[in-house]
Amino acid sequence: MNTALLVIDVQQGLCEGEHDAFESQEVIGRINRVSGKARASGALVVFIQHESRSGYLEFESDAWQLARGLHVDPTDLRVRKTTPDSFHRTELEHLLKAHAITDLVICGMHTEFCVDTTARRALALGFPVVLVEDAHTTEGNRHLSPIQVIRHHNETLTNIRSFGPRVRAVSTEDLHIETRQFPSGGSHAGT
Repeated sequence: MNTALLVIDVQQGLCEGEHDAFESQEVIGRINRVSGKARASGALVVFIQHESRSGYLEFESDAWQLARGLHVDPTDLRVRKTTPDSFHRTELEHLLKAHAITDLVICGMHTEFCVDTTARRALALGFPVVLVEDAHTTEGNRHLSPIQVIRHHNETLTNIRSFGPRVRAVSTEDLHIETRQFPSGGSHAGT
């Protein structure tokens, strides 16, 4: 197994009420399909949760919990983070190396913050990334609608060439995660 799915910040406080992200329930449905494909292929599934020391998204608060409706398997792993970068001051990189992960599939919330930052950091660390183009979302901002933010990042991230590894944008429907056997008996999961 060489592919890991990172499900970033799909937490209750980002999926309902004041901070409900654009089409959050539809995106959760697509993430469930993606994680189902990942598990069926034997890929590692990692749920990442953002937290603060107090207030919004405080550790173990209702808002911090994974979103209702999100399918989580007992074998899935979890990583806690405090910055938009899922690798910064977390065990994520060590965990991926321990599982011999070579490729990442990324989805989640919010597009322009944690999804973008984590994808760029993954490239810097040498991981090719498949961004599930219809399984990440945001609230948008004063200048751009959520759809504009999502489309902008799908386009921008796939055009970054300087790291070496690249980001490919793939829809939930078109995402394929396969495990291939090599003559040496090792395996490699591709997307």
